[in-house]
Amino acid sequence: MLAKEHRLTKKVFRTLIADLPKNELEKALKQVQQVLKPTSKKPLQLTTKVKIKPTKEQEEILWILAENCRLVYNFALAERKKWWEKSQRLPKKKKDKENKPTYNKQSKQLPKLKEKYPRYQRNYSKTLQDALRQLEADYRSFYTLRNNGDKEAQPPGFKGKKYFTTMHYNQKGFKIEENKITFTHFYPTKETKDKVNLSFEMQGKFDFKGMKVKQITIYQIHKTKEFYLSIIYEPSTQEYQDNGIYQAIDLGVMNIVAAVNSHEGKTIIIKNKRVEKYWQPKIEEIQSKRDHCKKYSNKWHWFNDKMWKMIKKQANQRKDFQHKVSKKIVENTKANTIIIGDLNVKVMSRSLKGDKKNVKSLHRNMQSSGSLGRFARFLTYKAEKRGKIVIRFSERGTSKSCCYCMNKENRLLSERTISCDCGLVIKRDTNGAVNILQRFFTLLALSQKRLVVRQRLLKDFREKFFRDTQPNVKRKFLQKRSWADSQEIKS
Repeated sequence: MLAKEHRLTKKVFRTLIADLPKNELEKALKQVQQVLKPTSKKPLQLTTKVKIKPTKEQEEILWILAENCRLVYNFALAERKKWWEKSQRLPKKKKDKENKPTYNKQSKQLPKLKEKYPRYQRNYSKTLQDALRQLEADYRSFYTLRNNGDKEAQPPGFKGKKYFTTMHYNQKGFKIEENKITFTHFYPTKETKDKVNLSFEMQGKFDFKGMKVKQITIYQIHKTKEFYLSIIYEPSTQEYQDNGIYQAIDLGVMNIVAAVNSHEGKTIIIKNKRVEKYWQPKIEEIQSKRDHCKKYSNKWHWFNDKMWKMIKKQANQRKDFQHKVSKKIVENTKANTIIIGDLNVKVMSRSLKGDKKNVKSLHRNMQSSGSLGRFARFLTYKAEKRGKIVIRFSERGTSKSCCYCMNKENRLLSERTISCDCGLVIKRDTNGAVNILQRFFTLLALSQKRLVVRQRLLKDFREKFFRDTQPNVKRKFLQKRSWADSQEIKS
């Protein structure tokens, strides 16, 4: 029986990667190479959000400096749009590439701009440069989305005067002393000695001693008029070492985590905290009352402020839950390698014309699930701090295939328990996690040369998991199957 079981793994190998197109297969193989040959990565950068309370004088100065950044951004954007209107209809060879506005060309114009308009001399130079750098990043993001087939992507737009323009201090222009941070500025002029200092006390326990602070951003939340600092720094991390223990995680809306480990075959399921089910009816009720008031009246503002407080609290509860779950997973697992599915949440939550009511409800639940992509990012950086890595690759077809006999069926989303003809009875999310782990072993095998190493990990895992957790599986059912497809996979 064991011989037949081992022969099945050859078929399992091919079935697990049959759903992956060539581009996704190549991308997945590159991800798996991180386990075999760990390369030196860029240092980990984390962001901390700090609330500040500026005085009236400090707030006036911040608005003046932010207005200068807004004007630089808008003028640079107007220059790019003029060039595009002139050259968009021309062929590539005839386009005036020499006069095409870029970050380097526009940043070199800043000294002349300061001489002509002295108001821009009030800003520290890094803030104006980063305004142009942000414009360059916005255009790159726009072109990337369009090249990836997102036709709804729009180019950057002009910044409005009502909103506080975010200011970036990149590596210089600030000082951090214990819980106090000071920013450089030259308002009203450089020669003024009695100017107001932009010094703020950071509320909370923050200690950046021994850490390299890369950037500090000053921004305001428009709804609440509160000012915050976003501090990007490099924490100390541990080096990654492959200990031969792996954990696969299937992310979902109902169950945020369905995980299985390789060394013991144990599974765990963590239900998603659906805070929107509590808050959404209350938010809709307040929104309905607000819409029945005269717009911008005192009563309208009262309901509007109450509604946004509820939305903020809902978002905070959801984010707090994701932080706690990701921390719990990283700390409690012995695996140094965590494998998750690479979900495109933006596509999954998009409703299309002709969708039925239940499909639209699913898309809405996907949007309200707290951004599974954000949870994956939380898991990634928490793992990297502890010397672990998170690998992402496509989970296409993992819910359709039985994780034991590889029989494929189109199953409804309401079918939360899978009952296969081979006798396997397993939860849908756990089945997906097992298939993700088996696909990882397959890709890991394809990246190695020795055939024995290829099969060993997958065989050992199947032997532990199915014999311990699935005693009712019909093994005779597998012996009667045709083994014509049980040929070795060529690397």
